[in-house]
Amino acid sequence: MLTIQYIRENTKEMIEALKVKNFDAQEISIKIIEADDKRRAVQKELDDISAAANNLAKEIGALIKSGKTEQANAAKQQTNEYKEKSKELSKLLDDVNNELHTLIVQIPNIPHASVPKGHSAADNLIVRKGNEGKFSKEGKVPHWEVTEKYDLIDFELGNKLTGAGFPVYKGKGAKLQRALISFFLDEAEAAGYLEVQPPIVVNEASGFGTGQLPDKEGQMYHVGIDNLYLIPTAEVPVTNIYRDVILKAEDFPIKNTAYTPCFRREAGSYGKDVRGLNRLHQFDKVEIVQIEHPEKSYETLEKMVAHVESLVQKLGLEYRIVKLCGGDMSFTSALTYDFEVYAAGQDKWLEVSSVSNFEAYQANRLKLRYKEKGEKKTVLAHTLNGSALALPRIVASILEGYQMPDGSIKIPDVLVPYTKFDSIS
Repeated sequence: MLTIQYIRENTKEMIEALKVKNFDAQEISIKIIEADDKRRAVQKELDDISAAANNLAKEIGALIKSGKTEQANAAKQQTNEYKEKSKELSKLLDDVNNELHTLIVQIPNIPHASVPKGHSAADNLIVRKGNEGKFSKEGKVPHWEVTEKYDLIDFELGNKLTGAGFPVYKGKGAKLQRALISFFLDEAEAAGYLEVQPPIVVNEASGFGTGQLPDKEGQMYHVGIDNLYLIPTAEVPVTNIYRDVILKAEDFPIKNTAYTPCFRREAGSYGKDVRGLNRLHQFDKVEIVQIEHPEKSYETLEKMVAHVESLVQKLGLEYRIVKLCGGDMSFTSALTYDFEVYAAGQDKWLEVSSVSNFEAYQANRLKLRYKEKGEKKTVLAHTLNGSALALPRIVASILEGYQMPDGSIKIPDVLVPYTKFDSIS
């Protein structure tokens, strides 16, 4: 969420910058400033009446002491009128604040100056590639054929138990999942991240804090009777650990990692792109989150990208890193890098991670601030997060890319200590 101060002081620059996200902020910025002007006027009137009431209260005491009962009673009547007016203004102020809040949360985060213009994934900028040409598509079959052949993942059983998009992992398929989770967590710990195990349902305040609520696209599962939400990513509970917290500058960087199942409705998804593990309603993911000093957040973003890159390199997967264009970025992000791995059996690229800097956008919602040493003033921190990594498409890429001529699946060397087997056959 942008601050009202930023919107007022940088209106023209904000409108121009948001064009990169294909968002027209002209009309809503006018409404916001008008609402803020009204808020200021009501607040001033309320402050003036409060001050007058306080002064009158002092006068009443003096009038009573001097025996001027009639004048004191008249002053008391005036005080009652002030109280009624204050109630009216307080209610009006609440209404105006709610109106202002509703308008402000509709404005997305300002994109970083380096974000390319564009409307869709087709306009994203490829930053670099790794392990190019490692996997040939010749003779490779899609992962859903492999999982059926070796009884690794049962999509039909998941459909029976819950519905489409909720697979059941079995045998070596389940062990491969567990191996990847342990590997990713161990790598995060080695990189200085503190592991936490958060709840996988969150309240409305947490969903708002990281920008998932208001849920404009209806992608979150809602537990209506308790007004709780199944998490779409560990970013939500982990970042919200620091909601309503004032940090010290020397606390930075704060680094957390967490493994959780994730839940997404994926409303409107259909066709070949959702087959098998390509798009699920429930999946496992290891997340990394950092709370950082504003002056260092972009340096930290590059370090987080390097960490995720090290994971796909160690798994030996063919990958590419893309900088998202404005039209493909999330509502809350200032700059996002996506990682895509090559799925040889499908001959396509699958996104497996997004690493983003949200600058102060989430922190403003979270009321996450810090103080410089010796300073009384608080400043908004910067928040960053990334998938490190999401499992389904990593599994798909492994099962498709590591197919051997005899039909077996080679397990990446780095995972063998975790799986306790080096092939699936």
